[in-house]
Amino acid sequence: MAAPLSVEVEFGGGAELLFDGVKKHQVTLPEQEEPWDIRNLLVWIKKNLLKERPELFIQGDSVRPGILVLINDADWELLGELDYQLQDKDSVLFISTLHGG
Repeated sequence: MAAPLSVEVEFGGGAELLFDGVKKHQVTLPEQEEPWDIRNLLVWIKKNLLKERPELFIQGDSVRPGILVLINDADWELLGELDYQLQDKDSVLFISTLHGG
């Protein structure tokens, strides 16, 4: 059984507009059978934080292309992307790199 985790989730580069303009969220992820990973976190974010236009944030079971994900200030590609197992007090930052012209 995975214990509850306290995680900071942050949105930037315009992504915060999909979350009522709130950039930083201190969240407590509930206890669950399997360990918390980024894949589970995205499902939780979609259910609990995302306020509008999920297609601009989620594509399939991942973030859509053009969203940079940093875990504790490191690129998630170096840490296993969706399979990264979250630890208590982790910081996960989603930055939209898509901008209008």
